[in-house]
Amino acid sequence: MASTNANAVASHAENGLKKDLYILKQLVGKDFKLKYRRSVLGVLWSVLNPLLMMIVMSAVFSSFFVGLRGANIVNYPLYLILGNITFGLMNDATSSSLTSIIGSASLLKKVKIHRFVFPVQKVLFGLVNFAFSLIAVAVVMLWFRIAPTWHLLWLPVVLILLMLFCMGVGLALSALAVFFRDVIHLWSVVITAWTYATPLFWDISMIQGMSPLVQGIIYANPMYAYVTFMRDIFLYQANPSPAILFSCVFWAALAMIVGYLVFHKSEHKFILFI
Repeated sequence: MASTNANAVASHAENGLKKDLYILKQLVGKDFKLKYRRSVLGVLWSVLNPLLMMIVMSAVFSSFFVGLRGANIVNYPLYLILGNITFGLMNDATSSSLTSIIGSASLLKKVKIHRFVFPVQKVLFGLVNFAFSLIAVAVVMLWFRIAPTWHLLWLPVVLILLMLFCMGVGLALSALAVFFRDVIHLWSVVITAWTYATPLFWDISMIQGMSPLVQGIIYANPMYAYVTFMRDIFLYQANPSPAILFSCVFWAALAMIVGYLVFHKSEHKFILFI
């Protein structure tokens, strides 16, 4: 009898997982079609956008704000585009996850579905868009004749860790936004401050003259670790340092734990506020 019950529970869990995966696939496909519908350039825009941003910012920081850029950066365009697309992935994933529960209110009221599917789906869709951005990175590497090395085998590792980090943040934000709508507006301010606190267009060596507190905050910045990881394997063609790898793992685990706890504790009340 116990064996029969265990098999039934396992079968139910497997069916639930298949259902969640199917829904995730459908939602990602829906977002993809909506984003590129009626777009002349379509998917090509996801490649051109980071390239155009890189060209504009490279021109600005090479001509007008050389001091802000830093003198120690080699292959600045590649340095710039790697920072931008990595931070952009986090920005897109968390910002879209933020309103994922609120935006799916009509579906949640009609269909019984695991609520975590919606913020997770937004993160996965962000990863799909990021994949097209990597084509832009390949174009820049080809232009500057930077040959890829075996260090790119680290790419799945950094992407998995960054996805876990984004999922954790997305789960927490999506839950908080249901009860506190101000979170939606505050997050854009946080992202702006976060952008300037991350060495996207400036060199990390520029903080050496700053106070230990400021240096500690910047080095503890999760996105500093993920951006540095990406630059190590693409630009500097080296393994990530143990400190950077540990930092990426730490922030991914912490974000997932906090995000899960916040989401799980409050999800049963969503239906009352959406």
